[in-house]
Formats: sequence, structure tokens, C-alpha cells
Amino acid sequence: MEQYDWPAEYAELTAADQRSPLPPADLDRLAVAAFVLGHDDEVAGYRERAFDDHLARGDVDRAVRSAFWLGFHLQNRGEFARAAGWRARVGRMIPAGNNELTGLFLQADAATRMMTGDPVTALPRFEQARELADEPSAIALASLGRGRCLEMLGRRTEALTALDEAMVHVTAGQVGPEVAGIAYCAVIDLCMRLYDVRRAQEWTHALTGWCDQQSGLVPYRGVCLVHRAQILQLRGAWSEAAGAAEDACRRLAPGAVGSAWYQLAELDRQRGRYAEAEQAYQRAGSEGAEVQPGLARLRAAQGNHASAIAGLERALAEDPLAPTRPALLAARVDLAVDCGDLEAARKAAAELNEFSRVDSPYLQALAAYCEGAVRVAGEDARGAMPLLRRAWMLWQQLEMPYEAARTRVLVGRACGALGDGDAEQMELDSARAAFEQLGALADLAALEHTDQTGGLSPRELEVLRLLATGITNRAVGEQLFLSERTVARHVSNIFGKLGVSSRAAATAYAYEKGLV
Repeated sequence: MEQYDWPAEYAELTAADQRSPLPPADLDRLAVAAFVLGHDDEVAGYRERAFDDHLARGDVDRAVRSAFWLGFHLQNRGEFARAAGWRARVGRMIPAGNNELTGLFLQADAATRMMTGDPVTALPRFEQARELADEPSAIALASLGRGRCLEMLGRRTEALTALDEAMVHVTAGQVGPEVAGIAYCAVIDLCMRLYDVRRAQEWTHALTGWCDQQSGLVPYRGVCLVHRAQILQLRGAWSEAAGAAEDACRRLAPGAVGSAWYQLAELDRQRGRYAEAEQAYQRAGSEGAEVQPGLARLRAAQGNHASAIAGLERALAEDPLAPTRPALLAARVDLAVDCGDLEAARKAAAELNEFSRVDSPYLQALAAYCEGAVRVAGEDARGAMPLLRRAWMLWQQLEMPYEAARTRVLVGRACGALGDGDAEQMELDSARAAFEQLGALADLAALEHTDQTGGLSPRELEVLRLLATGITNRAVGEQLFLSERTVARHVSNIFGKLGVSSRAAATAYAYEKGLV
């Protein structure tokens, strides 16, 4: 694709318009240039003038097309009443038997129905518009609308196919920038919500290339800005990801910016910047974004496990169909394992395993990791190893170094439980090196803390500290609101991890390591 100099186009056309009013075709070109450069308030004015001039010349066909793109712009800006007014006006102008213009009118009507939550009636209109469309931008838009409706109806595989069809025209350079930006954002957004990370990475790379070819382009103001930050984070480019998230926080409009603040909070949390993460989560929440599971992981890192679990349980119960449910379940597994609640961990891991039945390497890796974590915590290191090895392999294929490093920590613990101390040390050293390269200070601190505590979970540390005071299992349970049987299981786990066989030896270890 050749470089397109939009600032030069805009300057040339505006200068010419000041000397003498532009003809309508050039006004349409100027509207596109204004949009690309971020002069959104000027676009409608140029389109309206083009419409009037086309009509004055008796060119109804071009007048309707100008009005269609005017309505398209207004609708995307949230000016639905003005867009509806133009749609009604245009509908009366379309000559009988003009299929192409009828298709544009159908498409505008379908978009309104879709945006108001009616995919059932919108879908056939998009399909009919697709059949009547005569030029690539209209074809691509109809395919995009069809894909969105299919996804809203739960037909996700068909939705991806429809979006792929739209992208054929986009990648061939056959559509204008107004449509191309929306198309890239739509396909990346759907891929991320379907956890098709590999495809999302490919389209994000393509979007970056397209943006580079549009000189003067104001980066597209959609959710793809946030997804770009997510992709960079997954690929291990955390500094770049933070810059992209900060850019999204500046550019996105109220109502959409919450997801950008959440992404920035996640990066701050993983880099151990807890105060900054706290503020970013608050900004995300104030903008209406769901702050789980990130905030729960922050609370756990701060030692407030009760608040963390309450937040996750609330989010899990609130919307069982939320696209973020796999991430919520993975966090629930981690927290349950940390607290020694294996029943809750197994329940969350079992539900997550159901999600992994789809063709998503990301979800398959996540489910294998969580099941492996549960097995390690349940003293089934041998059963955990194939699951963790599979998870690590999938993370490697997806080029996700942070998740791969977290998995190596568990592999190391499993090796240690199986008596292979050399393999344990090698796995932990590799994980430590990856965390250092990423700047994952929170994980480095947790790894150091785990080394000092013999791999005990936070709940097991609580039990050990109470055991060191000389009280009975029943008394420990009363203080921690646990059954005596659960305390006995924790004590058994503590003995196994520390390599001791008595309460006295465990107490001696606690004092030696400064845990009490």
C-alpha cells in the first residue's frame, strides 16, 4: 500500500475551498481527510454541502451516497437523532428499482437496529444489503454488520467468517479509511472476546501497518487502542503496552475509556506499582468498567484475601455469560489455592475446563495451567506435570512470556515435590530471569517470598504461625474460622512442604526463617 499524505490533501482542499467553493465530489474527499486527521466536527458540514450540491446538479445517486456517509458518521458519533433524520430524508429520495441505493438505505436501517440491541431483525437487512451492494466499502460494511449481529446471536464461528470476508476488501486497499479503521477494530475486538489471541495478534500487526501508511492519521478512536495495549502486554513488551494504554486513556471518550484505565491498572499491578494500580482501577470503575479480576489480584497481593475473594465471587455471580468469565475463573483458582481452599479451586478449574473445549489455544493453556495448579496444591505433582508442560508449550507458541514464566514456577514446585531438586532450581531460575526481563516486580517478590517460606500458601503461613504458639488444631480452627479437619489438612501440607514430621520441627523452621 502506498503512503497517503492526508495533511497535504486536507490543506490543498481547504485552501481551494477558501478561494472558491469546492465541487461536491471534492467536498466528499475533504470530509474523509477531515475525519482521518481527527477534525470530526467538520465532517458533517462538508458532507451536508456535498449532498446539497449533488442534489442541485440533479445527481440524486451521488446525493444519496453523500447522505449515507453523513449518517454513518453521525451514528458513529452517537448522534442518533440526526442520523435518523437523514435516513428518513434519503429513504424518500431513492428511485424505484435502484438496488444499490436501496442497499445503502437497508444498511443504515440495519445498523440502527443492531445498535439498539435488535440483531434478529438487523441480520437479514445486512444480508440483503450485502447482496445489493455495488462497491467495496458498502460490501465491507454490510459484512461487518452481519458479523456483529451473528456474534450477538451467539453464532461466533459464523461471525468470524463474516468479519474475515469484510477484511478481504480492507487488506486489498479497496475501502476508505472510515471503513478500514472500523473493520480492523471490529475484527480485533471480536478475536479478543473469543480468546483467539493468535488471530488478534495478526490483525493488530496488520492494523499497525495500515496506520503507518496513513500520514497524519489520528489513531483510530475505538476499543482497538486498548486491544493493542493488551497484545503488547501479552507479547512481553510492557513498556510499550503502558504507552499504548496511556494513549488510549487520553483518546477514548467517556463510556469507553474505562477499559483503557483497567488495562493501565493491570500493567501497573504486574510491575509492582500498587499505588498507581489502585488509582487506575478506581478510574476504570468510575467510568463504568468492570475492575475484576484485576482488583482482586491486587487485593491478594496486598494481603487482603477476603476482599479479593468477595470481589471475584460478586463478578462471577453477576454475569455468568460475561466474556471475561475465563479470566475471573483463573483468578478464583489462584486465590483459592493461595488460601488452601482446594474445593473452591477445583470447582473453578472444572468450569474453566469447559471453556477450553473450543478451538482456542489460549483457553486451553489457561485451563491446563489452572488444573495443574490445583493438582500441585493437592499434592498430586505427578498428575500436574503433563498439564503444566502442555500449558507451557501453548504459551510459548502464543509468544506469551509472562504466562510461560508463571507456569515454570509451578513446574518447578512440582519437580521439587517429586524430589528432583535440580530440575526445580532450573525451572525457578528460568522463571526468575523471565520476570526480571519483563519487569514483573510483583512476581519476583512473590517468588522470593515463596523461597523464604518453603512454598507455603498464605493460609498455611497463618496456620504455621498459630501452631508456633503451641495451641491445638481446634484452637487454630476457631481463630481462622476453619473446621478442625481442614486445619489438620493444612498441618499435613505444611509438614510435607517443609520436610518435617512434627509440630516442634515446624515451629523451629518458622523461627529460623523469621516467619513468626
